Amino acid sequence: MVERSRRARPAQGGKPVQAGAPGPRRGRGTAASAAMAPGRRLQAQARRQAILDAALTVFAAQGYEAARLDDVAARAGVAKGTLYLYFKDKEALFEELVRGAVAPIMERVATAALSPDMKPAQLLAMFFALFQREVLGTKRKLLLRLIIAEGPRFPAIANFYYREVVARGLALMRNVATEAVARGEFSSDAAARFPQLIVAPLLLAVIWDGLFSKIEPLDVAGLLNAHCDLLTAGTGKNAP
Repeated sequence: MVERSRRARPAQGGKPVQAGAPGPRRGRGTAASAAMAPGRRLQAQARRQAILDAALTVFAAQGYEAARLDDVAARAGVAKGTLYLYFKDKEALFEELVRGAVAPIMERVATAALSPDMKPAQLLAMFFALFQREVLGTKRKLLLRLIIAEGPRFPAIANFYYREVVARGLALMRNVATEAVARGEFSSDAAARFPQLIVAPLLLAVIWDGLFSKIEPLDVAGLLNAHCDLLTAGTGKNAP
């Protein structure tokens, strides 16, 4: 038994390896793979973002129904099979597009609302400024136009947008308006009862931009400032 244990054992490449001899080193390859992982992750994130950017353009140009994943993949510069590695179907791609476009804005406003030093009127001014810069000032406004145009024909995407964006936004605005009334910053509780009143000028700005901006450009900043003035009229606590 002792002699048998000392016999050379076979190894890769056909060369014998004496018993007790060190085997092939494995740690170096594992470390190299780990070092490459962050780079691969960044590459995957960039590819995913390219797909989302391409999807926004294709959805906006063709509409939800006519949009084809082949066109999205071609515009993103990836194979259609690669697209499916990130999104299982067109609906999943659209839903992620909505989340990525709106969720960051909602999160920033919700976080700011938790600050004890943030007055309701100031929070609204921040929300309006974010919307003007991050939605109206970018291609994200095309997504909102698409919801307005396609929602009646595709209830599933309208329902999704309501759950992910509208319901959360209205709940946040209702809380802001209720606090503003309690602090005497709003002269009426109308916005607390109907928080849709707060966001109405934002929808108007999106629709106006798509239909009439070339005929009569809208002063969005002026419109939103005037809206804040109406909400705080008579209180002497106008938003900055």
